Parts: sequence; C-alpha cells; structure tokens
Amino acid sequence: EYKLEETKKACKAYTVVLPMDISEETDVKKCFDMVQNTFSRIDLLFNNAGTFLSSKSIDKVNFNEWKEVIEVNLNGLFLFSKYAFALMKNQSPKGGRIINNGSVSSVTPRPGSIAYTATKHAVTGITKSLALDGRPFGIVCSQIDIGNADTPMTEGIKKGIIQADGSIKKEPTFDPEHIADAVLHLVGLPLDTNILNMTIMASNMPFV
Repeated sequence: EYKLEETKKACKAYTVVLPMDISEETDVKKCFDMVQNTFSRIDLLFNNAGTFLSSKSIDKVNFNEWKEVIEVNLNGLFLFSKYAFALMKNQSPKGGRIINNGSVSSVTPRPGSIAYTATKHAVTGITKSLALDGRPFGIVCSQIDIGNADTPMTEGIKKGIIQADGSIKKEPTFDPEHIADAVLHLVGLPLDTNILNMTIMASNMPFV
C-alpha cells in the first residue's frame, strides 16, 4: 500500500489508490463499480500486475505455488479485462484500449520458470482474443513484452542469472522510462490503429 501511495504522490493528475487482491472477483468488481460511478467510463486498462517463483524445475514446484502464480498473472488479468471490456462495450461512445504486459517470457522461457512462462504464453492468447472479440465495439488490445527493465526486480539479473546452458551470467538492463514512453505512444494512437505486439528490451540481452 505504501508503494501505491508513493505512486499517487508522483502523479500530478487526480489519482485514486485502491489496494486489492486482483484474483478476488469481489475486489475487482468493486474497483470497476467505483470507476463507473466516479468517471462514468474507462478509456485505458494496463494489465501490469505479476508474480513469479524462484528458479526451479517442475518437480520442485509446489502445487500451491503454481496456483498462486496462476491466480495473479492469469486470473487477475482475466478479471480486470472482463470488467473493463464490459464497461468499454456499453459506454458512450463505445470503445477503449487494453494493454497487457506479456514479458519476453511470453516468447522464450528462462530455465526453471514454468509457472511464470505458462502464464505469459497465455497472455499472448488472451491479447489476440481480446483484439478479435473487441472489434465490433471499438475495443483494441495490445501486448508489450519487456526484457530486463532496470527495476528492483532485476537486481539479480544485473548480478548474474542462470542461462540456457546452465552458466551464470550478468545481463544488461535499460531505463524503464522508455517503457513509459512506449506505452504513451500506444495510448496516443486512435482506436482504428493498433500495435498488436511490441518488444522493448535491453539490446544486448540474450533473448536474441
């Protein structure tokens, strides 16, 4: 909750903070009831929440750990997309934009990341389905795949992370401000134009 308040202070525009469990439908419904009652419409949803496990092979993954990643990365994205879609479909004028954070793991897995990789591959399918099902209502959906943004979550990557050949190597990162710029570019497009998928990454990371 502290981080949300910190973000709120950094925003110059009117900002509402709603701490919640994104995998609980009652919490998500309350969020969208508030959006509808306060703003009467929604123009943009950015599905960014995610979690992952420490690196381990499938035989070492506890089923409850697996379900926890599914709940946040997949069910949370489903619920937010569901309620945003319904509001975008029925508001006047109709339409809006949904952007999903897919991660480069939606294309290529890291060793020992089966739960995270499974959910991020699923995000790609959800993105395409939303982009297709939203057409009659002016709802467009994009996916941004991010590789090694320089945040507290990538501190381990900068120090050294396991590679496909089993070695440990340091990987480069990049300024996350460029991600914000990319998202702003997507948001600035008219609803008759879409970038279905975008990869933004540290140029020299071993993704390629």
